[in-house]
Amino acid sequence: MSILVNKNSKILVQGFTGTEGSFHSSQMIEYGTNVAGGVTPGKGGHTHLERPVFNTVADCVKQTGADVSIIFVPPAFAADAIMESAEAGIGLIVCITEGIPTQDMVQVKNYLQGKNTRLVGPNCPGVITAGECKVGIMPGFVFKPGRIGIVSKSGTLTYEAADQVAKAGLGISTAVGIGGDPVIGTTTKDAIELFMNDDNTDGIVMIGEIGGGMEAEAARWIKENKNKKPVVGFIAGQTAPPGRRMGHAGAIIGGADDTAAAKMKIMNECGIRVVQSPADIGKMMSEVAEKELKSLQRSPFGQN
Repeated sequence: MSILVNKNSKILVQGFTGTEGSFHSSQMIEYGTNVAGGVTPGKGGHTHLERPVFNTVADCVKQTGADVSIIFVPPAFAADAIMESAEAGIGLIVCITEGIPTQDMVQVKNYLQGKNTRLVGPNCPGVITAGECKVGIMPGFVFKPGRIGIVSKSGTLTYEAADQVAKAGLGISTAVGIGGDPVIGTTTKDAIELFMNDDNTDGIVMIGEIGGGMEAEAARWIKENKNKKPVVGFIAGQTAPPGRRMGHAGAIIGGADDTAAAKMKIMNECGIRVVQSPADIGKMMSEVAEKELKSLQRSPFGQN
């Protein structure tokens, strides 16, 4: 069933009746995701998209048994929404909201310490287990079921990688868009570790970008754990100048180790197959499949 979400996950939507929440909830429902209900304070007792609306997350959990939340709440209220879900016992929180103040996210990170809750995001496209469950804003049709996991800081490159993998004759187990803000919940290493321990994932695509040290941390963890599964990597921002933010709030070169070249060097040294262009991700994974996944006696490679 791959990682984080599957066909049995019960999803609640915070900000359910808003414009963004309504649109993407309808897309998730159309994909086949089990959207159990939603939360919009003051609108409890109504229905929306043929699902019940509740005033609080606790009420929604109690009535529907929801175990995953997705957040479409404005930046000023998003931190409170995350903490409300954690307090209600939600196991996985996916925060789509962009523009949450860094100070708010520091508070959230501290609040989640010791709680049995995983946060993905904020400012991310979400999580999708291909053919089973979409908790996010990604175009579902791009993700064909298979056995290749994707972890990415970039939403658009998540979709590009999935498309490249599909065109190579492979498919996706789960794709996780972790977001590119300075403070996020699930790191690259966290997602890599989940994929390495997932019986339904044979290979991993790891997409990073300039700024921060998450890619180096993940690469060193992969090397230390004997590269149990092949990893294909790409780093965005190869031409970015130092000191200039590129795209995400966390995508800024602050030192020599933050550059794309430095990260790619570390990844290569740790056994990751690094490509220079996202257009080469599928081709490289296909080559890896022929050489390494063949031993798993699955045909065609990487497909369920």
